[in-house]
Amino acid sequence: MADRPHLAVVGAGPAGLAAAQAATRAGLRVTVVDAAPAPGGQFYRQPAAGLRAGRPQALHHRWSTWQRLRPGPGTTLLTEHHVWFAERLPQGFALHALLGPDQERGATVHADGLLLATGGYETLLPFPGWTLPGVLTAGGAQAMLKGSLVLPGRNVVVAGTGPLLLPVATGLAGAGARVAALVESTRPRDALPHAVRLAGRPAALGEAATYAARLARHRVPVLAGHTVLRAHGEERVEAVTVAALGADGRSLPGTERRIACDTLAVSHGMRPHTDLADALGCALDGLRVAVDDEQRTDVPGVWAAGEATGVGGAPLAVAEGRVAGLSAAARLRGLAPVLPSRTVRARAALRRFADAMDAVYRPPARWTEELPDDTLVCRCEEVTARQVRDAAAELGCPDARTVKLLTRAGMGWCQGRVCGPAVAALSRCQEQAARRPFARPVPLGVLAGTPTADDQRE
Repeated sequence: MADRPHLAVVGAGPAGLAAAQAATRAGLRVTVVDAAPAPGGQFYRQPAAGLRAGRPQALHHRWSTWQRLRPGPGTTLLTEHHVWFAERLPQGFALHALLGPDQERGATVHADGLLLATGGYETLLPFPGWTLPGVLTAGGAQAMLKGSLVLPGRNVVVAGTGPLLLPVATGLAGAGARVAALVESTRPRDALPHAVRLAGRPAALGEAATYAARLARHRVPVLAGHTVLRAHGEERVEAVTVAALGADGRSLPGTERRIACDTLAVSHGMRPHTDLADALGCALDGLRVAVDDEQRTDVPGVWAAGEATGVGGAPLAVAEGRVAGLSAAARLRGLAPVLPSRTVRARAALRRFADAMDAVYRPPARWTEELPDDTLVCRCEEVTARQVRDAAAELGCPDARTVKLLTRAGMGWCQGRVCGPAVAALSRCQEQAARRPFARPVPLGVLAGTPTADDQRE
């Protein structure tokens, strides 16, 4: 059994679990490594065992898919393994991880091949008051509800843009929160130029209609073509001011309205996690990991699937994971894979739909022009919009990295994951995937005790 090729999968969300299942059934030894206490990823985040949730399926969509994806006895699952570096060795690969919630001890997983299903993270664009307690990402609000069975507040505004807002708003309303408004900057008519591609997936349109019906049942006002201008409060958020958007993407004077709330859940889309792929030397296509038709990266022995290769939702992640798992099972044995045509066709259709959704859901086109100079953009280093603008206009910064060096925006704890998109937009630089040597902070003691590739040769 030990002589079977060993595949390590990073990420236990839909893509990682689908890949692990396909590779295990094809005869590989598979180890799935994930930072969370339980598998499922963000989409199928599970309540803590101690909460003894009686009906966890009530918080999830497509629960039957999760039932099929659950890791079986043939897969090794390592939870609470926070991978901070992926390394190519003379023979195979090594994943270096921090263990447990404290992340003060290290562990290394060796494998013949790697499959990166590292998911994505939310984009949160700044506005006055966005640093107030009670302002959080829409995904963060969803994680609190799914993972801890806790409402982030009792009177919530859900705002921003993107398909994530619908399930978050309906989930919070169904759990007992009063959703004072769903504020979406996109209008239904914005989808018309992409109607053909969107119509190619009627199931998704049916899901949207279901969410809309639930919002109507809970009497949640939907403000399409609106945006949040400001969050108000002293100790925490107490209200938000929203306004309608004109055709040019600017807020329309005279349309402002103030909505009382104790929580603002906001999201402006998703971005792929590419840190580990970049550290391995994998090529990127814009902000996503570049892969071929088998989900292979350009680094031999490394595959990628799910949001890391382009944000597209759970069904696309599952299809990509299955293709990647089957490809890895064959290629690690020196064989050519046989990919199910049905899965390949589904992946192509789902990718077309995802690209259309990405084109529809965009932040307001002129949001940077309306952002006040004194608004914090990088909260870690307390860098304002004025400082970023000055660096770009007066110091001649050619790219976002130079802005970072001159202003310290992005040098804090999040390493630009939160402020990076805003800094790039304000400085009018093309956004690029950040190049970080490690995927997360590492204690010096763990770093000093980590074996290197040279150690592996000896």
